[in-house]
Amino acid sequence: MTNNLDTLATALYAVTDDLLKESPQLAPRRPAVGLSPQLSDAELVTLAVMQALLGFTSEARWIRHARAHLRHLFPYLPQQSGYNKRLRAARGLVLHCTRALAASTSLWTDDVWVVDSTPVECARSRETVRRSELAGWAQYGYCASHSRWFWGLRLHLLCTLHGLPVGFALAGAKADERLVLLDILAGDGLPASPGQVIIGDKGYYGRDFERELATAGLTLLRPARKGEPDPPGRQYFKPLRQVIESVNDTFKGQLDLERHGGRTVDGVTARVLQRILALTAAIWHNDATGQPVMRSLIAYDH
Repeated sequence: MTNNLDTLATALYAVTDDLLKESPQLAPRRPAVGLSPQLSDAELVTLAVMQALLGFTSEARWIRHARAHLRHLFPYLPQQSGYNKRLRAARGLVLHCTRALAASTSLWTDDVWVVDSTPVECARSRETVRRSELAGWAQYGYCASHSRWFWGLRLHLLCTLHGLPVGFALAGAKADERLVLLDILAGDGLPASPGQVIIGDKGYYGRDFERELATAGLTLLRPARKGEPDPPGRQYFKPLRQVIESVNDTFKGQLDLERHGGRTVDGVTARVLQRILALTAAIWHNDATGQPVMRSLIAYDH
């Protein structure tokens, strides 16, 4: 493990521990009577982020690796089943940490966002689909960028031009991306400034949809659909759209988004949130230490 990852882990632990001291209600619920966990919640969050950054998709292999190499950071490590249960129970804390880290960066108030969705495959065989606990949420959908059908969900991302996630949602593969975007924007705490610009693809269209965004003070830029005049500045759409494609590639290529291994709603949600927090933490640390490329994970992935 590199010193860079050591430094990020230490900083993340300190911030998470401070958040829990200020807002103890963020900690997962536990029985009033019983033993206190030997791995603190701040350590759990840090351990989960390190797992995602180092590319361990198997929790059993990750715990074995941590026992062999990370004892200087984590004197106590739970068994794989205990780690899995605690990570699922800590989804709210992971979500809060993600927002807190993002809001403390210099990128949080950027006035241009990009939006897109990417597949989160959950099963391949028909038998697995038939028996999956995700049935009813996960659906069959088509990924045009990769020309393939898949069964699962879509991760909808709203990011700055540096790739910092400012809003996100998991929805069925057939969910209307326009409605999902409106739900994301309706959430609390998004730092939309007057005249905030959102860049999307051709799927983000519709007179009522665009009027609703304009009423909220948001400007939508998208490529023209068939029969529409070319919008101003269309020459900039392709390079700016590549930003969100690159962020999706980071999630899939470096953070193994589609190898999440979740089999239940709680399991999939926890593992996706784990990866969003890992990317946010890396950008947060790169921003704080003055790195030239905010979204680079190279210093932390080995």
